[in-house]
Amino acid sequence: MTMRLNVEHRTHYTYNAPVPYGLQQVRLRPKSRPGQLVETWDIEVLGGQVEVAFEDEHANSVDLVSFTPGQSEIEIICRGTVTTEDRAGVVGPQGGFVPLWLFQRSTDLTKPGDGTAALVAATTRQDDDLDTLHALSALVLSRIPYSTDQAAPDLTAEDVITLGHGVCQDHAHVFITAARAMGFPARYVSGYLMMNDRVDQDASHAWAEVHVPSLGWVGFDVSNGICPDARYIRVATGLDYRGAAPISGLRYGLAGEAMSVSLQVQQQ
Repeated sequence: MTMRLNVEHRTHYTYNAPVPYGLQQVRLRPKSRPGQLVETWDIEVLGGQVEVAFEDEHANSVDLVSFTPGQSEIEIICRGTVTTEDRAGVVGPQGGFVPLWLFQRSTDLTKPGDGTAALVAATTRQDDDLDTLHALSALVLSRIPYSTDQAAPDLTAEDVITLGHGVCQDHAHVFITAARAMGFPARYVSGYLMMNDRVDQDASHAWAEVHVPSLGWVGFDVSNGICPDARYIRVATGLDYRGAAPISGLRYGLAGEAMSVSLQVQQQ
């Protein structure tokens, strides 16, 4: 099954004082790859400009955006059309510039502890790696139900296990941490998901991918209990959220910041 998805994603920052200097790395440009064809994609910046575009170590497309000096607001608008194919979550062989072994390295957000060890011990090992990973995904969701009560980007996997609830980002971090502890290379994915019951989405989406020797990278959306299908658009990957964050950066000054997001994903 294939889908033709239209996306309009607006991220609007406002500040309570003029900002003398700001710089952002924007990972909001999906790439064509097996199962995903980017027909059109444009990024517009109001209150700033794209200084340079490049690929990072994970082969993500990155736009480096600078603020126009003295701005009190900046808006980044992405619009595009992507044709997707349901490949049962299978992405394929490792690409980019990073060796596969690096995806077994823990980060500050994915450092294993007692909570991870308990999850791994409770996961029933199957003869087939995919069955084992599906069992892990189901276990993570059963022990950490989806909840928007907390949505802090700096929660570690162990923090989330202790809290006992989380959003898609949290589920991805816990799953990645446990999969690595079980010996699998694993990574974080940011992108878009077209929900079946609405056009307006609350936010972009996140899930995990694990490298299985016989298949390459395979996606697992723990929050929804499925492997990504044609409703998903992959945008960026990294060792954790910080490596695949849609927007990250720095600014000078003491101005307070507020952010609002408007996102529509719909089938054409």
